[in-house]
Amino acid sequence: MTVTLAEEIALLSLDDESGAARERSSAGWAVAGGILLELAMAGRITVTDGRLTVADTTPTGTALLDGRLAQLEEWTRRKNRRKVSEWLTKDQSKAVAATVESLCERGLVVEERSKMLGLFPVRRYPEADGSVERELRARLTSVVVHGADPDDRTSGLVSLLHAAKLDRLAFPDVPRKLVTPRMAKIADGQWAGDGVREAIRNMQAAMVAITAATAATVVL
Repeated sequence: MTVTLAEEIALLSLDDESGAARERSSAGWAVAGGILLELAMAGRITVTDGRLTVADTTPTGTALLDGRLAQLEEWTRRKNRRKVSEWLTKDQSKAVAATVESLCERGLVVEERSKMLGLFPVRRYPEADGSVERELRARLTSVVVHGADPDDRTSGLVSLLHAAKLDRLAFPDVPRKLVTPRMAKIADGQWAGDGVREAIRNMQAAMVAITAATAATVVL
């Protein structure tokens, strides 16, 4: 089963048993960034100097990506070359909801509803089929821990995880000092083609700026 970068990040962030979202804020930005990066890699958008342009509105055939592409086309039509950070801020919560819905439709997680204190509705998404996440974690371990050369998509995924400081989600049982330098090296884009490398670097820069701003807001 082929899943998107956004879905891969969402799978890593959801606790397998409880279905609770971990690192909710940072993971949310990374999910939204994953959709943009996937669209850039598919040639549907371009990201240059932190600004976004829709280059091709042809559907990709993946509902999750095509839904965001249609929204992007409408949004950029009003004002060309909008900032990536503006879109991520605007779309983050909707992108996460759409991504989790896609995971449910694929049968990878299941939605469970309850009420906190009997009053506040809570939705959680425990694992229903762990095969995709197991393959994902094995691929990340091969590339980051064992040093295998990544393909473009894995380079992009590692870059997003690294920019959002989600190392622990991907490698909960490996000391951070053993994975962070390798993730940083992959994030430099040495293994990606020129166009993908530029998209990765622009998305990474936007992610770093957003997560830094979010952290500063929390501290204040």
